[in-house]
Amino acid sequence: MTKTESWRTSGVRVVRAATQESARRECAGRATAFDFAGTGGHKTWIGTVTLQPDQRTGPHHHGRHEVAIYVVKGRSELRWGERLEFRAEVGAGDMVYFAPFVPHQEINLDPDEPVDFLVVRSDNEKIAPGLALSAVEEPEKVY
Repeated sequence: MTKTESWRTSGVRVVRAATQESARRECAGRATAFDFAGTGGHKTWIGTVTLQPDQRTGPHHHGRHEVAIYVVKGRSELRWGERLEFRAEVGAGDMVYFAPFVPHQEINLDPDEPVDFLVVRSDNEKIAPGLALSAVEEPEKVY
């Protein structure tokens, strides 16, 4: 098999919106678009996360992974720090980067509409330990 023939089926992957929507319904708002297992690419995870109206994640981090998010639609407050003492409001078109081991939380600010994120992690391991921490009541607005 030539490289071109190999690329026909393994060089590019297309994930349809309907597939992502179905996966988010089945997996608590998270759907893996690409994990690259078995393709030779193994250092990246790309997926989507939907937070329903007024929903929030628990405090967590992603271990040694770097994480970038792109807000596709909606509004969210991101909190981070040892006690989630920092915050930023983000909306459609905004991008956010989290360094490894940074404790954080995503909060949907809208009581009526979901917020959708495109997420890229620097590894495809599913590291996301929940954290039992005492969050501050009024985090400092950083951005």
